[in-house]
Amino acid sequence: MTQNCVSSAFIIQNSLIASRLSRKVGNRLSVHGLSLTEYLVMDYLSSCPHKEVSRIELAEHLGMSASGVTRLLMPMEKNRIVKKIKNPRDARQSLAKLSDTGQRVLDEASVSFAHIASDLTSQLSPNQQEKLIELYKKVL
Repeated sequence: MTQNCVSSAFIIQNSLIASRLSRKVGNRLSVHGLSLTEYLVMDYLSSCPHKEVSRIELAEHLGMSASGVTRLLMPMEKNRIVKKIKNPRDARQSLAKLSDTGQRVLDEASVSFAHIASDLTSQLSPNQQEKLIELYKKVL
């Protein structure tokens, strides 16, 4: 197989894996009322040093547009999972922060997420999983 064919196959396989993982994980997280993307938002907000981020930073992390993140956050704000707070450095921009309710939902969903992740990666050894993580970091 030529290098172009291998590269193309790599991208295709990863796209299919991403779609399938998203569907499988999303289906299992739905018992918590969450999609995978909402879970990723909550996880990121919870792990940030200041626990609050701009929508632009969140968009960059998720690989989405800022307007896409705004649409994603609106129902999360309505359901009091995420709070919108004023940016003290820039009045034109708001920040997103995980609410206390959001943290509780994340804590509960994280247990399910850990089980899901374990199930989906059960055919790979921890060493193989670490190697894949290392390789993906080189791609992105």
